[in-house]
Amino acid sequence: MVPDVSTGSDSRGLIAYLFGPGRRDEHTNSHIVAAWDMAGAPDPGRDSAATYTQLARRLDHHVDLRTRELGGKKPPQHVWHCPVRTAPGDRYLTDTEWAEVARRVMHATGIAPDGDESACRWIAVRHADDHIHIMATTVRADGRRPRTHQDGRRAQAECRRIETEFGLRRLKSGDLTAPRTPTGAERAKAERQGQSVTARHWLRERAYAVAAAVHTEADYFTVLQSLGIKVKTRLGTETGDVIGYSLAAPGDTNSAGEPVWYGGSKLAPDLSINRLRERLPDQEVADRLRFAADPAKPWQHTITAIQMAHTALDSDNDAAAQGHLAAFGDALYNIASATPGPHRAELRAAASAFNRARRSATRADHQAAHALRQAAKELAYASNEPGGLAIALLFATVHLARGAAKWHERRGHEQQAAAAEEAFRHLQAAYQQAAAPVLADLARRAPRATTTSRFEQDLRTVIPDHGDRVLADPAWPALTTTLARAESAGHNTRHLLAEVAAQRELDSAEHPAEVLNWRITVLPNRRAQAARRRYASSAAPAPIAAAHGSAVRFTDSARSQMHGGQGIRR
Repeated sequence: MVPDVSTGSDSRGLIAYLFGPGRRDEHTNSHIVAAWDMAGAPDPGRDSAATYTQLARRLDHHVDLRTRELGGKKPPQHVWHCPVRTAPGDRYLTDTEWAEVARRVMHATGIAPDGDESACRWIAVRHADDHIHIMATTVRADGRRPRTHQDGRRAQAECRRIETEFGLRRLKSGDLTAPRTPTGAERAKAERQGQSVTARHWLRERAYAVAAAVHTEADYFTVLQSLGIKVKTRLGTETGDVIGYSLAAPGDTNSAGEPVWYGGSKLAPDLSINRLRERLPDQEVADRLRFAADPAKPWQHTITAIQMAHTALDSDNDAAAQGHLAAFGDALYNIASATPGPHRAELRAAASAFNRARRSATRADHQAAHALRQAAKELAYASNEPGGLAIALLFATVHLARGAAKWHERRGHEQQAAAAEEAFRHLQAAYQQAAAPVLADLARRAPRATTTSRFEQDLRTVIPDHGDRVLADPAWPALTTTLARAESAGHNTRHLLAEVAAQRELDSAEHPAEVLNWRITVLPNRRAQAARRRYASSAAPAPIAAAHGSAVRFTDSARSQMHGGQGIRR
């Protein structure tokens, strides 16, 4: 059951909508199911003699009295509106049940407490099977305004209790950090235009993806504009600095042909200009980061940073953990952009789903997650072929998403836990699609029996408690190939197995051979490292200007990411 609180100042206009045909003739049998006084509230839906104006005057009675006291100045935002909708699949509620819902919401929000004869006037209108609209005028009979602080949160809490008592589907409790949901008008507009998502949702996804890839605030606005998105910044009167911004989707206009603007914070709380600046360095720092980045190693860096994020989730530092979850949200967008293959759609779905899990009421320490955020940005510049590292990275994301779900669940963040679990399912599907052919190819290349037997002996010696489970895993033949390659790259097999087994426990691993396989895949080639060190010691230093080309790679990568999947709205 979903309440959605808003305020306005036009009583009659809202009444006309509630009792009218709707924007698409979807309203049927409009009528009042509950009110401050059922006998005193004219019902235009059931009484042909009742008019919208009569009902508006009755509701506005206290407002008009207060307006006269204020010398003709009407109290601001005095119309309170709250649709309450049941979830898809819920049973049909009778008018009597909806009336109880309305009275309980009015009591919980403090607008019309039970037994308060001076409470605000209100009505609840039903014009569909699955929802009602509660409308109130927020001036009491004694001329005071009701205390509506956190009214939306209190309405949600009451709806959770009603769900339990009425036997309805229990939705997840929120913490006021969720993005705004599209309005009915926005959804109707998207349907008319043949779009699968609203302009608000489309802009939010693009804004998150661009913010994940760019290094500076200036880059953020430049790339958005290059994608056809209109950008309008708000400047401070004294400093001239940007203090806010709004975006408009291409071709999204109002009835006057003007762009429909959405403020950054209205798209999502962490897309406000101040929250963005917490995650984006200034120009000087960004330049140092660009030049320091090693474009040959973004995959290893990201995997290592994700492993560090696991450690943060296991710690007692909630701010650092929340910072890593926010950075992981950024990383998912860049992983989707940088990873080729048919599983990219699942990765994009995972990034979108995880957006709700990347923030909570816990204030994030973004500096603690600098390594993960910077590694993720390197992927936007990556030009090398990752090979098995891409699969190892997907494997790491699967486990971090599951860890994120558990972290949120332990803290009572129901919506975030559900979002992380949804992202986990998409990541798991992407991993399985990408890993199956790679593991099959590794298994096909398994070394001869004598080498496999030696690896088995090493395994039982180093990790005896897990030896039987690893050998029984279908991925064991693939692991033997990976061990053989690592040995050729200069690793000692026993030392290697001990190192990767100690990274994290294997008790909970459903496929321990797979876990070991991808942990080994991430490790560097020691002989190749030695060769690079010898070359670096004899070669002249490369000019720093060579890094300038990364800007071109970034633009191409971001454009590819933005145009993947659903195109820009036209």
